[in-house]
Amino acid sequence: MTQTNDQRHPQESRDRLILDAIKRDANLSDYNKVELARLLIRYQNFPGARSFQAELSALLTTYDLTPETLFAQTRAIHASGQIYRRTKGGEESQDWS
Repeated sequence: MTQTNDQRHPQESRDRLILDAIKRDANLSDYNKVELARLLIRYQNFPGARSFQAELSALLTTYDLTPETLFAQTRAIHASGQIYRRTKGGEESQDWS
């Protein structure tokens, strides 16, 4: 008998909302590109959330991207300015946890 120790990511419920928004974006905006890249990083090597990881991979295929090309694009987006406009106390806020 195979035992699986897959875990549910503590941010998965919140990330589901982000993933669903990305899926609705027909042209994949710059903001959604950086969010997709952030989610890929968050779930990379995570011991669980397999269906979520599969959806992330499917999105890459849908938009004809590899992780490497997406990361290259998002590095350029970040280099060109501040993509995240949400602020806490006047400072840029990003949730990479």
